Amino acid sequence: MTYDLKKDRKDLYAPSAHDFTRVTVPPLTYLTVEGRGDPNTSPEYTNAVSALYASGYAVRGAFAARTGEGFVVGPLEGLWSSEDPASFRDRRKDAWAWTMMIPLPAQVTDADIRAGLETAARAKPELPIARVVPAVIDEGLALQILHIGSYDAETPTLERLHTDLMPAQGLTFNGPHHEIYLSDPRRVAPDKLRTILRQPVRPII
Repeated sequence: MTYDLKKDRKDLYAPSAHDFTRVTVPPLTYLTVEGRGDPNTSPEYTNAVSALYASGYAVRGAFAARTGEGFVVGPLEGLWSSEDPASFRDRRKDAWAWTMMIPLPAQVTDADIRAGLETAARAKPELPIARVVPAVIDEGLALQILHIGSYDAETPTLERLHTDLMPAQGLTFNGPHHEIYLSDPRRVAPDKLRTILRQPVRPII
């Protein structure tokens, strides 16, 4: 059996492109790496993502060795925050802090992760594998939409979410902005990119 989160959890990974919908995100295990700065120009970001993928494939190898089964390495995901929220509207990317992530199926164990990270560190000593750590993230209630287009074209959609939809539904922020990258920007034109925009929310008290 091969596990594939995008197919197994379509409620999380196949939202509508027409409008934001509610979803309850369960606790999920991710490989994560943190940093800050412009993802388009920062070598730290490039190296972090390379380390994340190397680790994801190594964990898959450890899982396969233990179980005889496999899983599709999940899409790259990112949590984005800033001390100045206006930096997102103004696209001041040097002010952004990020946590890049790859989700893991529930069947993957802590031992699989440890073995995979050890293998990745030996195989790719030039990458910052030591910065890759597992984390369980519980987002709970969230609003999400499929955005089709360039990353810089997300702003109007997010402004509508923040200034119109959330207040109208009596909701406020309950975690950082979350993006899930379903397209490879090296192979897909900017206007065709498919990105899930997710915002964890909670009722205003």
